[in-house]
Amino acid sequence: RLHRRIKYSIRDMMKCFPETGHPMDALQASAAALGLFYSKRALDNPQYIREAVVRLLAKIPTMVAAFKQMRKGDDPIRPRDDLGYAANFLYMLNEQEPTPLEAHVFDVCLTLHAEHTINASTFSALVTASTLTDPYAVVASAVGTLAGPLHGGANEEVITILETIGSVGNVHPYLEERLQRKERIMGFGHRVYKVKDPRATILQNLVEQLFDESGTDKYYDIALELERAVEEKLGHKGIYPNVDFYSGLVYRKLGIPRDLFTPVFAIARVAGWLAHWKEQLAVNRIFRPTQVYTGTHDAPYIPMEAR
Repeated sequence: RLHRRIKYSIRDMMKCFPETGHPMDALQASAAALGLFYSKRALDNPQYIREAVVRLLAKIPTMVAAFKQMRKGDDPIRPRDDLGYAANFLYMLNEQEPTPLEAHVFDVCLTLHAEHTINASTFSALVTASTLTDPYAVVASAVGTLAGPLHGGANEEVITILETIGSVGNVHPYLEERLQRKERIMGFGHRVYKVKDPRATILQNLVEQLFDESGTDKYYDIALELERAVEEKLGHKGIYPNVDFYSGLVYRKLGIPRDLFTPVFAIARVAGWLAHWKEQLAVNRIFRPTQVYTGTHDAPYIPMEAR
């Protein structure tokens, strides 16, 4: 738990980030900066590997919470060693200790997002790791990949969709319009799951527990109706809610700002990235895909002055 603290030089660097910058960009830069202080590239040293894993797991939540405070002009909230991993992060967001239920719900969320085989960000981490660079660069590359809306950013888009719909009565017209334009409905569909993502089912149960403790969310009924409508229209294609559909509603109830949804995903997934990193080191071979050229063959050379 003592590794949760970050060096003042990193805090000073983060204070220079634009206030309007996205937290994922801040996290990618901050994760990479850790390498300036801790990188030895001693990848044959088990003690170095263990320390790197502990540092990244401990410091990533602190950096996410610190940027949330500093972009408002406030000092970051110091980590509390007496709190567990999940409760400490929620505390650092607003200096209020979460309820036992809130801490439990967030802990389950982190577990659900920690690992999911070779997704885009994990593959990015593996490619970077195969060059035998330091683990801080590995995590920074994975964070950059996770930031894309087709990967980690979808839960932010789900809340935007629910806000745009506005009421249960607008669900079907909204869906029809999107389908006619052949636009993707964020929060639905998965490359692996052709049924409702089991993580989505768990998250739905968690958000209902939070509703019982602290009141409902006006967008939940819209979400339920949208799920029913999409299943009716697209269920035969295997398109059902994925992990992103209900996670945003959970995070809203926990007081997490919308643009921190994806950084929270990164806080969880860093465990999976590092597990794959360690496996890659054990049997490493650099990734070097080939390409099949499909362009023009035997094209004549055109002199520069004639182009």
